[in-house]
Amino acid sequence: MRYFVAVAEELHFGRAAQRLAIAQPPLSRAIQQLERRLGVVLLHRTTRAIALTEAGSVLLREARAALDAVEAAERRTRRAAADRPGVVLATKAGASSELLPKLLNAYAAEPDSVTVEVLLCGPGEQERLLRDGRADVALLHRPFDTTAGLDTEDLYTEQQILVLPAGHPLATRSHISSAEVAALTDLPLPRWPRPDGSYPDGPGPQVRDHTQLAQLIALGRACAMLPESARTHLREGHALIPVPDAPAVTTVIAWPPHSRSRAVADLVRTATRL
Repeated sequence: MRYFVAVAEELHFGRAAQRLAIAQPPLSRAIQQLERRLGVVLLHRTTRAIALTEAGSVLLREARAALDAVEAAERRTRRAAADRPGVVLATKAGASSELLPKLLNAYAAEPDSVTVEVLLCGPGEQERLLRDGRADVALLHRPFDTTAGLDTEDLYTEQQILVLPAGHPLATRSHISSAEVAALTDLPLPRWPRPDGSYPDGPGPQVRDHTQLAQLIALGRACAMLPESARTHLREGHALIPVPDAPAVTTVIAWPPHSRSRAVADLVRTATRL
């Protein structure tokens, strides 16, 4: 599987062999053996290029998921064997700022509680940490995060607000529509990084975290749509306007469906109680 993914991503046997630190002939033989075992052609080979067949594209997608699952299993197994096993909770930095301390304190008061390590990460990263085994449980936010394939419990739902510089002409509005936000030309929306670290095209500034975003807004360089709970960590220099027609944001606690960890179950139960 690892050999095939390397070849499928590089579309070049030489580069794939170099990436895998093996010689090219055994790599070629391994791919041929895989094709014989499956009874399908995975790669179109010519003297000049390699291309994935339809079957190869399917296997690439499935192989990535399988390898991710193996890697996650390895990480969770090693953590379970630690002298003092605990729970790793992933959450977006700056989000759930009211819930998180309450959750940690309430869970710590449970008689069988274990140590909770908190991983503060950037937007969208907590889902990846959960899926690849670096985290046991995560706080996610629909519709921004994908919860497909995970077990979840909804914790609370909130509306979105538009955050503007305090002196902006719209700062006195009682509410604003999503269409009006999209039409703003003097204050672009920020661009958050994709999972691979690249940024989408657009006029807005590139941002990595909410502290950076808050400063850019106060300086009049951007505006942002954020959950209403963002009020707690915004300071003077910002105007907050409700956006009634924007999709509501639901905070959920999520964990892998195959988890049998009592500590994770207790943490989830504490979160839903809160």
